[in-house]
Amino acid sequence: MTTIRSSYVAFPTAAEPALTVAGKLNTMLSDASGATPGVVICHGSDGVDGRGEFHAAALNAAGIATLEIDMWAARGTARGAAARPRSPVETLPDAFAAKRFLAAQPEVDAARIGIMGFSWGGVVTLLAATAAAQALNDQAPAFRGHVALYPVCWAYEVVPGLSLADLTGAPVLIQAGDADSYDDPDGLDQLLARLPPQSRARVRGVTHPGAGHGFDRDLPEQTIVDPFAHKGRGGPVRMAFHPEAARAARTLGVDFFREALAG
Repeated sequence: MTTIRSSYVAFPTAAEPALTVAGKLNTMLSDASGATPGVVICHGSDGVDGRGEFHAAALNAAGIATLEIDMWAARGTARGAAARPRSPVETLPDAFAAKRFLAAQPEVDAARIGIMGFSWGGVVTLLAATAAAQALNDQAPAFRGHVALYPVCWAYEVVPGLSLADLTGAPVLIQAGDADSYDDPDGLDQLLARLPPQSRARVRGVTHPGAGHGFDRDLPEQTIVDPFAHKGRGGPVRMAFHPEAARAARTLGVDFFREALAG
């Protein structure tokens, strides 16, 4: 029998200025011996809003610990595109600090930790897969797997500082929707085509038909305005829950981490 223990935690991060980041840690209390794998979860521009919990529940049921972090509260920012930091690069130290904290938990196998995120958190997830980001990780072991949901696909190899040309070698799964107003319907396919062969070999892409940005956000529909939308031209973005895509993405994520974080 496995029981989930939830704890609210906080830990320092090497962001500029130095911050203390809070998060929700779910670990396994099991009759079976041995530490479990773990996954760091990074929210989108709207902050912690239920998407992380949706995926964490399935990961926990699969015997994977989770740590969902709150990158906004430590910065005193309101939620949304207008209040977030200038670049996801600024929040990369939060992800690596979360990995170190998760690795220190006795219930977690420090060698089997992955990361996933949504939109802004998806960008953080992909940047954490780059060799350049390892400088922020103090050369500690890299994440073992990366799952990015709708991470603004048009921007990579286009916006300075957003490149997937040099990856750590850990597997990457990108999931997007063909009705996402940040990108063209085939935006994920375009991203994969831009990657050099060595990166393309590590990245799998899945596009969910009919799904828009935030398709796994089980909240009332809303329209946001983001300068990064519509391939950088800016404008409105409709966010609506797509139950079929959400369930499919959650299953794909669990299956991915089961394989990527295997002993």
